[in-house]
Amino acid sequence: MNVEVKIPSPGESITEVEIAGWMKQDGDYVEVDDVLCEIETDKATLPLHAEVSGVLQIVLPEGTEASVGDVVCSIDTSTSPKETASSAKPVDTLPTETTPTAASEKESAKVDSTYATGVPSVAAAKIMAEKQIPAKAIEGTGKGGRITKADVLEQAQKAPTPTMPPSEKPAPVADSTPAGERGMHREKMSKLRKKLSERLVAVKNETAMLTTFNEVNMHALMELRKKYKERFLDKYGIKLGFMSFFTKACAEALRDFPAVNGMIDGEEIVYHDYVDVGIAVSAPKGLVVPVVRNAQLLTIAEIEAEIMRLASKARENKLALEEMTGGTFSITNGGVFGSMLSTPIINPPQSAILGMHNVVERPLAINGQVEIRPVMYVALSYDHRIIDGRESVSFLYKVKEYLEDPARLLLGV
Repeated sequence: MNVEVKIPSPGESITEVEIAGWMKQDGDYVEVDDVLCEIETDKATLPLHAEVSGVLQIVLPEGTEASVGDVVCSIDTSTSPKETASSAKPVDTLPTETTPTAASEKESAKVDSTYATGVPSVAAAKIMAEKQIPAKAIEGTGKGGRITKADVLEQAQKAPTPTMPPSEKPAPVADSTPAGERGMHREKMSKLRKKLSERLVAVKNETAMLTTFNEVNMHALMELRKKYKERFLDKYGIKLGFMSFFTKACAEALRDFPAVNGMIDGEEIVYHDYVDVGIAVSAPKGLVVPVVRNAQLLTIAEIEAEIMRLASKARENKLALEEMTGGTFSITNGGVFGSMLSTPIINPPQSAILGMHNVVERPLAINGQVEIRPVMYVALSYDHRIIDGRESVSFLYKVKEYLEDPARLLLGV
């Protein structure tokens, strides 16, 4: 009996997906809940699981664009694992004998069970060849240790210029290309990247976006973090960072300036009585913005734990669509990459986004004296159709006050 596996609906308003990569090969025996392939939407990459056990028959190859409801593969439930193993081709590394013995059958089963370890998927192998990443440099996270596409992308991000050992490099080929010429290659845009580019262009064209700046003396915040980071780690099991303080400061300031937390819907302005803060995270497949819900009700420790949870899922491409929708305000931190100043782009339908940057020691005038202090430039990009200049500047200054005197965040004053 063949059971068809169809592309499920990933979420509201999503009708088209792309087959990002197969975790199993055509003819493999799969178990219930095994990950068959990854489907990529314009918002996230999601796994497709086997609903029954049987032999896989792939219908849509990797890279195919399909619609919700299309048959992506089928599973033949009439074949048992033993029948599949007996019909499989012998592995080249096994000794050949005219008459199989019990020992050779046992060895064959052992090889079959470990075959996936360190073996890349089709998509992963393609990227490994392009970027010259050796298999032994990657620890596979797929079933049975299989190397997935996400594993290769993560490794490429850690080490952008790895080289294969001499034994794994292809044999040199005579090249008649004159020295000095430069090559090029093309890669198809992912649905996530295409949708992101469309949204960014739309924001620039459809909003009256403006950016205001300020600077934050980080001395008090850094001293507080230095004093309590060890106790914080011992009590909560997580490291104390800056993002939780910025998130809490924004949540408190948004209460005083509700327009910054609002949005335009047709001819109406929607004001939110809650604060859902989107935190921009650089993931292997592109920028994603998971949301910290009800940030106005959370403590610094609760915010830090939620940010860590969401960021970890983002880097593993395991975020659910519900975790990336519904934000009312966003924060992006270019400082982790060394950015000194930038003008972040609003994440629609939100009306504002805060940009954090790197912390650099600079001279400041303090009580008539010039002192060297750690300073961060902050930027607020906002939609001038809903937020006036007075509100934007006042909001950013309020955030600055909270960060320069972090005790106010803890006391709620």
